[in-house]
Amino acid sequence: MVQKAKILLVDDRPENLLALEAILSALDQTLVRASSGEEALKALLTDDFAVILLDVQMPGMDGFETAAHIKRRERTRDIPIIFLTAINHGPHHTFRGYAAGAVDYISKPFDPWVLRAKVSVFVELYMKNCQLREQAALLRLQLEGGGGKAAIGEAKEPASLLAELSARLAAVEEQAEALSKQLDDESADAAAVATAAHLERKLTGLRRALDALEPGAGNTSTVPSQN
Repeated sequence: MVQKAKILLVDDRPENLLALEAILSALDQTLVRASSGEEALKALLTDDFAVILLDVQMPGMDGFETAAHIKRRERTRDIPIIFLTAINHGPHHTFRGYAAGAVDYISKPFDPWVLRAKVSVFVELYMKNCQLREQAALLRLQLEGGGGKAAIGEAKEPASLLAELSARLAAVEEQAEALSKQLDDESADAAAVATAAHLERKLTGLRRALDALEPGAGNTSTVPSQN
């Protein structure tokens, strides 16, 4: 069973958090509240999140400062941040949001459908990355030799194990391709398209490594020159 993704909602006003929960509940993911930048950073210490919705205007640590802390941490720097603001200060204010690491910048009141659609893209990318990590872990076990079979839970023949890994990887590749086509069709944000492209590059590398394990593949191949 696929585990639900977590979405972090950061706003100092309870009514805004309620509104966000109402809009995003249809995605059927786990919504986590934080009423301040400090509370958000604490939540990020222990949990992994698919995307962060971050209010800009908050007392104490505002959204820009919170985002700067998030991007400094190795664990959290790659989490997409969508800034939410009730005030439009013009291009300079928007540029500051992107400079702080935001992938998007939405002014309130926002269109619920648009916000839900944007968040769903990053949730899908997160889920694909989770699947990719699982496939990579299985592949590492096979590359490490005998310990892999026991860890997977069954003593399978190498050819059977490779076939299973290949089938699982093919399923992820198919989903990633469909997601990329969806992003192209919907003219999605550049950040989402770039993230999808990065996922496809990871899948390509994993497929090459798996193909190299096929019978006969290692007899004539050489070690790739690139890192």
